[in-house]
Amino acid sequence: MTQHFKTRRQLNTLLGALSAGALLPLAGQAQSVYPQPGRPIRLIVGLAAGGSLDGQARVIAKRITELSGVQVIVENKPGASMVLSAMEVMRAAPDGQTLLFAPSSIFAQNPHTLQNVTYDPFKDFTPVTLASRGPLVLTVHQSLPANNVQELMAWARANPGKLNFASFGTGTSSHIFAAAFAKAANIDVVHVPYKGTADAVRDLLEGRVQAYFDAAPTAIQNSRTGKIRMFAVAAPNRYEAMPDVPTFTEQGVQGLDLTSWIAIVGPAGMSADVVNKANALFRQALVSPEVKEIIARGAYEASPSTPAELRQEMRSAYDRWGEMIKQIGFQKQ
Repeated sequence: MTQHFKTRRQLNTLLGALSAGALLPLAGQAQSVYPQPGRPIRLIVGLAAGGSLDGQARVIAKRITELSGVQVIVENKPGASMVLSAMEVMRAAPDGQTLLFAPSSIFAQNPHTLQNVTYDPFKDFTPVTLASRGPLVLTVHQSLPANNVQELMAWARANPGKLNFASFGTGTSSHIFAAAFAKAANIDVVHVPYKGTADAVRDLLEGRVQAYFDAAPTAIQNSRTGKIRMFAVAAPNRYEAMPDVPTFTEQGVQGLDLTSWIAIVGPAGMSADVVNKANALFRQALVSPEVKEIIARGAYEASPSTPAELRQEMRSAYDRWGEMIKQIGFQKQ
């Protein structure tokens, strides 16, 4: 009896162990539910409501809600060159419920230009997908006696120190592009920094400054007033929204073909399963006709990607902006 009980107990123990072991792979293969029902997705935007970045975020959020049945809330957290928004997402739980809707400057420019950047663009975030692309445009006040980039450079060389370039802040893309253009063209320009795009555009339209690297939506809109002209797009190719505006490369100026883009990232540590599900959901939204149309109205192009493609884009942009900033001798502010 004793021997029979011992053998049976060993057998039960063995069967229990086998059963538990058989369940381990299943547990390891368990799939996450994403997005989580009843929990909203927070889409953090580092600029104030009402701009083109915010507008894109809201149309994508609306479509995600329609596709998933889960509410997507756009939260605007402006300040400190969008560092505050990046930190908000960096500190969030890595469950995909808090994501950053971010322009390339957060990852590619801020680490090279700002002293107060306390995040690592590669270690502290998980790429989900690219959202859209859109170039900056060299806009020039109509009073300048030039019709293209070559004529603008010729005028600037004949009038050293008289060409004023506005920017929407020291160290911003509008400032860096202006400095890079001046270096490539071998001309002297005067940098006039503003605290935001609205003030810079206002003074350009009034002729208080003569040139400005503007975002495509406002450049197109303001060109219709006749007060400014669009001379070149800072991109590898012309854009569908402005097919008559040539690139810098077409006009003999090299190195200004860096396109701005907007991406969706989460905090570090997101599981591959959640990343893939978030990527599929956002890509589905980005290819929908209504989202593509509204993004195109703002002179951007919807550009969904894989997470790996976004990571590669982030690295390439980081390296290229870093080299441009080094060449112009800009020091961190």
